[in-house]
Amino acid sequence: MRCPECGFDDSKVIDSRPTENKIRRRRECLKCKCRFTTYEIIEDIPLMVIKKDGSIEPFDRRKLIDRLLRATIKRPVKLETVENMVDDIANELKNALQREVSSDKIGEMVLHKLKAVDHVAYIRFASVYREFTDIDSFMKIITELSEEEK
Repeated sequence: MRCPECGFDDSKVIDSRPTENKIRRRRECLKCKCRFTTYEIIEDIPLMVIKKDGSIEPFDRRKLIDRLLRATIKRPVKLETVENMVDDIANELKNALQREVSSDKIGEMVLHKLKAVDHVAYIRFASVYREFTDIDSFMKIITELSEEEK
């Protein structure tokens, strides 16, 4: 960081404090000992979702919660559980450090989490996500769940 007094290019951080979406740093020039304050803005890179049709849109946490609530309607799944699942998925995606993720990957993550929470909700979500077109698709997934429970 360049000193505002002498223009020297190196300084040391004396104090660092987080504020809302910024980090306040007190610095000291290593040449002239001048103290000054800098603010660093935390860059929030939006996560983009690549849809099945090739279009791209921003990741929408509320949209995912809505889809999960549809799958869990009239099931013993609390809203808090749904929100925690979405938080976990969003954190996993952000920690992967990718700017773009396919909707297929998000769908598989949701299915993995739903399977552990409620099998009926899992089947409901899978039927829409995997676009079931006949009874055989339902029977196959129900059979898989039954075999896993054994």
